[in-house]
Amino acid sequence: MENMKKSQIVTVIAALAALFITFKVTAQTHEEIKEAFRLSYQYEGSAEYEKSIEALRKVYNENAYEINVRLGWLSYLSGNFNESMAYYNRAIKIMPYAIEPKFGIAFPASAMGNWDFVLNQYDKILEINPNNSIALFRTGMIYYGRKDYQKAKEYLQKVINLFPFDYDGLNMMGWTYTFLGNKNEARIMFQKALYANPSGQSALEGLKNLK
Repeated sequence: MENMKKSQIVTVIAALAALFITFKVTAQTHEEIKEAFRLSYQYEGSAEYEKSIEALRKVYNENAYEINVRLGWLSYLSGNFNESMAYYNRAIKIMPYAIEPKFGIAFPASAMGNWDFVLNQYDKILEINPNNSIALFRTGMIYYGRKDYQKAKEYLQKVINLFPFDYDGLNMMGWTYTFLGNKNEARIMFQKALYANPSGQSALEGLKNLK
């Protein structure tokens, strides 16, 4: 220290002071963001979505993944679908390999009837995680709704392979087989579905229709 020039000492002190100030500001920012999220969840719980959104907008950072995902969800709940998609798109840009925002953006897209876009998102999820049962089931359901039963079967079969005792998968496979004209396979699927949920109305109806 004795060998250091006075100007060097001043520089070191200034640097330490700046480091302390930066740490303090960072800590305050963290507390502000945490409080904004707390308020956001509180307002969401009482369905005050605009207040929930405003709480986060006060600490908004376009590069913050968590805030964009949260605002995407809240905008969807408030019925602002285009705004919701914009926030989710920012989140996807920040974390391109995350499946969370891809599932999220499917909600406003489906609300607007943009099913091709939704399918594209599920395809991207399955590229990252081929055995994601939620994406597989929802994709199968979209094709089922389009009456493309062969395509629906392809995805629902994968769901059943992953979860052989899942009511929803078995039941929808039963209906898919029904519309494909495979009554024996449909009956087996409905029966197995009723092992998982003996009071499942859809499966009971499916069996009744096969008689």
